[in-house]
Formats: sequence, C-alpha cells, structure tokens
Amino acid sequence: MTVTTELDVSELLDMACAKTGLTDFGDDWFREPLGALVRSLNTEAALSSTGLELTKHRLTALLADRLRLWEFQRATPSVLGVEVQVAAEICGLPRTGSTLLHRLLAASPQVTSTLSWEVAYPLPFPGEGPDAEPRKRRARERMRMFSQLSPDFGDLHTVVWDGPEEDVLLLDRTFVSMSFDSFYRVPSYGDWLRSADQRPAYRELREWLQVLQWQNPARSLPWVLKSPHHLTAVDTVLDEFPSCKIVMTHRSPVSAVPSYASMVRAMSSQYSSRVDPVHIGRYWSRRFATTLRDFASARAARPGRFVDVRFTDTVATPLEVARQVLGALGLTAGPADDAAFETYLERNRAERHGTHSYAPEDFGLSEEQLRRDFAFYTEVYL
Repeated sequence: MTVTTELDVSELLDMACAKTGLTDFGDDWFREPLGALVRSLNTEAALSSTGLELTKHRLTALLADRLRLWEFQRATPSVLGVEVQVAAEICGLPRTGSTLLHRLLAASPQVTSTLSWEVAYPLPFPGEGPDAEPRKRRARERMRMFSQLSPDFGDLHTVVWDGPEEDVLLLDRTFVSMSFDSFYRVPSYGDWLRSADQRPAYRELREWLQVLQWQNPARSLPWVLKSPHHLTAVDTVLDEFPSCKIVMTHRSPVSAVPSYASMVRAMSSQYSSRVDPVHIGRYWSRRFATTLRDFASARAARPGRFVDVRFTDTVATPLEVARQVLGALGLTAGPADDAAFETYLERNRAERHGTHSYAPEDFGLSEEQLRRDFAFYTEVYL
C-alpha cells in the first residue's frame, strides 16, 4: 500500500465526492486558489505526519461543503433570493480588540452574526430538526478536540462553540482566506492571496450568509461580521455589500504584531514540528505593513464608509464604544441593547482565563523596528 506523503488536488476532489455522493462543484474558479494553497503546503509547510492527515481531512471537508452548497442551491432555489444586509465588517490587525467589539455588538437584539457552530457546519444535516442539535453536538466535540491539540490556545483567544465567530471561516471554503497562512507556513500562498481578485470569494460569502439566514427567517437582521482578513480586500467588501461600513480597530503594532505572531506559533504547531518563530514574526510584520498601506488608500477613496475604534477605548469603556458604533451604523442603542451588552461583559469575564506572555524579540523583531516600520500608521490613527 502506497503511503501518501503530500497533498494532491485530484485526490482531494475525489475524496470529497466519495464523502458526499455528489460530483458537481459548480463554478470551477476555486481550483486556482486551491492549487496555489496545495502547492505551498507541499513545498513550504513542513507538515508532520499528523499535520498532513489533519490537513487532508480539513481540505476534503471544505470541498465537501462546496458540493453540498451547490446541491442545496439546486434543490432549494429560494435561498438565492434571500436579501442579505451587512451592516459592518469589523477589521483591524489581529489582537486589536476586534473580537471583544464583535461579540459585544453581536449581543445586540438589532443585529445578527455568524456563530461558531454554524461556520463550522453551515448546512443542515440530513433529517435534523430546527434546533440543529446534531451540528451543535458535532461543534462541541470539535471544540474539545481542538482544545486537546492546542491546549494553550485558550489563553490567547477565547473560543466558545455557540458564540460569535469570524466569517472568514466561511471564506475558507473558497480557499481564499487568511486562515491558511495563519495555520501553516505557506508564504507563496500568502503572496498569491495578496495579488488575487477576491470578488468570486466574496460573492460566495454572500451565498453562505443567504444559507444561514434562510434556515432562520426570523434572523433577517443586519449582519455584523468580523475578520482581519477583510483588510486584504477592503474595496471588494464595500462593493459586494453596499450598506456595509468598515469598523477599523486600532492598536499599536508594537503590541499587535508580536501578539499575533504568538497566536500563529500556537496554531501552526498543530500541523508542523518545525515551527520557526522568527519567520512567523517577520512574515506577519511585513504583511501587516503592506496591508495597512493598502487600507489607507482604500479609505481615502471612500472615507464615509469607515468607523474608527481604538483598542484602549474598547478595553476601558466597552459599553460606551458599543453604543457609539451602533449609532455609526444607523442603529440607536436602547435599554435592551445595554442589557445585552452588560450580560455579555459578565460572560466574557467568566470565560477569560490564563495569561498571554510574548515579546517582539521572541519573533526576531524589536520595538524600535516595529515603531519605524509602522510610523506611517501610528502617526495617523493612534
């Protein structure tokens, strides 16, 4: 029996078809990003044997969901008529308070957001009831497995199976996603991603939101979404979602960049035993500097579509910040919103645990270099 030591696109496609009993992937545009990702994984990621099997399973599952989405749309054409309104995409560098702000805003009864269990399993399982309990149970099991594989991750980022989660996990199914170079050392894929036309991926993101909204018509509320990935495609986001505003969270890159490098080190160690923290630090420092320069250009073209939030304000006065952001989105915060915000803040205090220690030098960086490289950003926004 031949042991596979690398990923193969044709094998992944065949495995997804065998898993689902389906063969129609719809528009083939996704094959280019999938091919770029697989080439980079095979040549750069230094996957361990466990990492290879986990990655093969992950990519097969994402492809299976593409097959299921196409079949779901064919069998339920009314889903394509669902009107999706995105009120906000919360962006900013990772580790800038965007998660706290997202989960606060998502608590408002005036908006909706993607939840952790449904970005993991967005399509109904056969025969499940309206409570989606089989998917929720699977999500809880998946969360437990992730915690075992990366026991320190909860100290960096609190993950709750039924709480708000980044919509970039839906974009994973397009293979156009910052998730991949966060979990793996795939710099050539990262280069491809920065130069790619992401419009097909965002059209599919809308389709996934249609699927989620169709499953619960009472949820026809403005979406408040969040991911730093969207900084790589600001113009595309604003074009695809005309009512959307970019809520930009700001924190000094001197803190944000090494903090994210620490998170990437924890995530990528699941897949490779040869994790290089210096590579991680320098890769993300360069990438974020480029991303923020591009962001400044996009913002200058459409300044009315942006809302600024500073990390220090989010931490110091979270309820006030949440009320202000809702107002900037055209929604007036009332007593029900305040009560929901307070409830979430109490839950957040209970969920937080552990400490997160890091230093720029751990990742081949220095405070002086970070201040110099990001001076163009800090002088304007901080």
